[in-house]
Amino acid sequence: MEEEARRHLKNAERIVIKVGTSTLTYSSGKLNLHYIERIVRELADLKNQEKDVLLVSSGAIGAGIGKLGLRKKPKTIPEKQAVAAVGQGMLIQVYEKLFAEYGHIVAQILLTREDLINRQRYINSRNTLITLLKFGVIPIINENDTVAVEEIEFGDNDSLSALVASLTNADLLINLSDINGLYTSNPHINSEARLINYVEKITPEIENLAEKTGNSLGTGGMKTKLESAKIAVNSGVSMVIANGQRPGIIHDIINGEKVGTLFPTHRKTLHSRKKWIAYGLTIQGTISVDKGAKKAVIKDGKSLLPSGILHVRGSFECGDTVCITDEEGIEFARGLVNYSSKDLERIKGLKTHEIPELLGEDNQNEVIHRDNLVLL
Repeated sequence: MEEEARRHLKNAERIVIKVGTSTLTYSSGKLNLHYIERIVRELADLKNQEKDVLLVSSGAIGAGIGKLGLRKKPKTIPEKQAVAAVGQGMLIQVYEKLFAEYGHIVAQILLTREDLINRQRYINSRNTLITLLKFGVIPIINENDTVAVEEIEFGDNDSLSALVASLTNADLLINLSDINGLYTSNPHINSEARLINYVEKITPEIENLAEKTGNSLGTGGMKTKLESAKIAVNSGVSMVIANGQRPGIIHDIINGEKVGTLFPTHRKTLHSRKKWIAYGLTIQGTISVDKGAKKAVIKDGKSLLPSGILHVRGSFECGDTVCITDEEGIEFARGLVNYSSKDLERIKGLKTHEIPELLGEDNQNEVIHRDNLVLL
């Protein structure tokens, strides 16, 4: 099963590569230019194979540290944003110069979480990226650190890379870091930790392993990488976590070598609107349902009705995105809710014909209509 899944990676036509802070920078925070030259050469080789390549790159703050001659990494948000503003221009200049040596053109794309929350901006972002790929350009994407605020930031480029892969209908996401992949425990402190090469399905047990495996730099540890893997595989994109310091790592992955940790996808790509509901919007609350409601939603393709709702958590309004969990607390779907949390507390467990007596006639029968519901 793993061999077949890895062989299939060679057929990937559109590939997103994420390079993290710990891979792009030295411990001082300054850019590792030797590594950047190597990664550019590998990506240029992918382009020469007529594959679509998108690069999600950290490193703006690292470039800014070097440009400004700072001895310490910035700590406050204003300092980080100011240093990123200086560094982002330098970073794209480095990429532009290096890719030009191989005859390739790059474009800078800076995104914020807000760009994906708004449906029109979500579509515009997708259209821009797809058009750049049609022109043969390599988009270099980063979070717009200068304007992002904590409440709506991606928080790490692991999440951003998965959302970009989902947005562009990519075939493969390669997440390069300072670690070989997912381990049974943290390999930096446990010499007996074993690398897991293949994850057929992301189970609660696998999620627990992510808590035990860490990395030293950047904002994205193994937990965020696993969250990005969920987004990718549920969007029809396979993902590999691998060590970016290994020479030729991208070539090895594409050619089916047993490196890193592979998370294969088993579903066709979701419709664009469903992707936006599941991953473009931010989750505002949680609805817990009983076994009957879960079966109706998953097996029978039904809408979610109030009768099967057990608990309502969080504060949300009509039209917000909520996650749906089963009785064990495991999330299995997300959707746009037709009721506020306040009203839903009043009607949970009721039959649809009982709703008008409490809330009036002008209300939906479904808590979440199946057209606005995405299975995970």
